[in-house]
Amino acid sequence: MAGQRWKQSSGFTMDDATPLMDLLALRGGGIISIVGGGGKTTLMECLAREMLVRGETVLVTTTTRILRPGGELPERIIISAQPGAVLERAQDLLLASGRVTAASACLASDEKLAGFRVEQIEELKQGNLFDWIVVEADGARRLPLKAPGPHEPVVPLSSGWVIAVVGLDAIGRPLTDEWVFRSRLFAEITGLPPGAAVTEESVAAALVHEHGIMKDCPAAALKYVFLNKAETADRRLRGRRIAHILQEKKRMKLERVMIGALEWETEPLEYYAL
Repeated sequence: MAGQRWKQSSGFTMDDATPLMDLLALRGGGIISIVGGGGKTTLMECLAREMLVRGETVLVTTTTRILRPGGELPERIIISAQPGAVLERAQDLLLASGRVTAASACLASDEKLAGFRVEQIEELKQGNLFDWIVVEADGARRLPLKAPGPHEPVVPLSSGWVIAVVGLDAIGRPLTDEWVFRSRLFAEITGLPPGAAVTEESVAAALVHEHGIMKDCPAAALKYVFLNKAETADRRLRGRRIAHILQEKKRMKLERVMIGALEWETEPLEYYAL
């Protein structure tokens, strides 16, 4: 994320390379849960890199499933269903790299790692070994947008931060399972007819609805929205419209909306205080 430029809608000037951790008020350590679709794993990796630069230790994990990290050395991935065993093995690994990826099992059929139950994440936190635990707490089958099922998202209760991610490439696309995971539920939550073009208003509604993308998040957690894949002027404009709608809705206490392109480090990023 170094070198990216952030700007605020009010005109407040930030340094050109303001760390993402600062914009998310990530201080003091704890659990960060990432929900939604359209770039959760990429955001998790960006945060982990910044934490390592700061000399802080980080556990990357999930309460659902994640792809096995492609750039991670196999010996730095811990596979165990027992949190105690994870903590024991992580001690030496943290001395070498400061980062550990952990999962309860390997799913060889699709090269994914299975996650932990929320109570096991709490046990990992209580081990006081990691400064940060970054949890991918939702699944979207690599689609840019989703509505959560009855059992989703799977957010640990002591999460201090919850970040909802939306891929802006879904805007204007038809509300079908090709573009929106659980499209039928998305239609029910937002009132958008199945097959209709996804709108900025429907995305905003899905973010703040009581059964929407951020449902059942801990009341005390700081809540953020990251509108990802803003590689074009049109997508950036659509992201701004969503931010403005969220500023008006005030249905949920959101700290900030961010607009950017996590995989394009040269693209400027914006944030809007709510």
